[in-house]
Amino acid sequence: MPGTYKTEAIVLRSIRYGEADRVLHLYSATRGRVGAIAKGSRRPRSRFGGRLEPFFRLDLILHEGRGELATVTSASTVAAHPGLRSSGPALMAAARGCDAVLRLLDSAEANTPAYNLLCRYLALLDGDGSVRGDGAQSTGVDGAAGLSVALAFRLKLALAAGFSPELVSCARCGESDGLVGFSGAAGGVVCAACERGAFELSPEAHRFMVEALGSPLASAPSASDRALRQAERAVSETLEHHAHVRLRAAA
Repeated sequence: MPGTYKTEAIVLRSIRYGEADRVLHLYSATRGRVGAIAKGSRRPRSRFGGRLEPFFRLDLILHEGRGELATVTSASTVAAHPGLRSSGPALMAAARGCDAVLRLLDSAEANTPAYNLLCRYLALLDGDGSVRGDGAQSTGVDGAAGLSVALAFRLKLALAAGFSPELVSCARCGESDGLVGFSGAAGGVVCAACERGAFELSPEAHRFMVEALGSPLASAPSASDRALRQAERAVSETLEHHAHVRLRAAA
């Protein structure tokens, strides 16, 4: 129904449109994916300022008419993530995270776990110690820690979207022992008897995936580069086969 509504949302993508407008891809706490246009937002004295850029968390008032795009009538900042914007690796990680949400979650229905997950991930990349629980003031996560957190984010996002891989028992026969590989087509780990067409998944990679799903994002487990790459392949192949979505490389 046409009308005006309030929502909190994160800007996933911001595209210049016409002479002075912006088209926004938003992920909303109450509406899921929302497309919107901010008229006149690129003018020097626009009331929106610079807050309609990607990664901003905003309180918005949107007007929904008969067209496909809602119109932004008001925007106030909840979190600008300045620390994230000052770090190249954190900026790229945020872009990949928002792109994953954009590709995987296209429904105009609220997905509270997915929205909260994205908020926590951006806060971590911003160096928010309150999210990590350590009170630190460092900016972002990088290196091996950054990759482990990025993959933990993808695993949890897949779970929130309903495409989490099977990690407890063989995705083909249900056997819980001797899990040696991973099959994207089957959607999870496989045993030695069912490993045809699968790739090797080391015990370390399997452990990482299980612990990453069961731990807070800020406490993502560590793992070797080889294990992390196997975990990334497992998530990517699962989503390609079952969600028909191909994500950008995690790093």
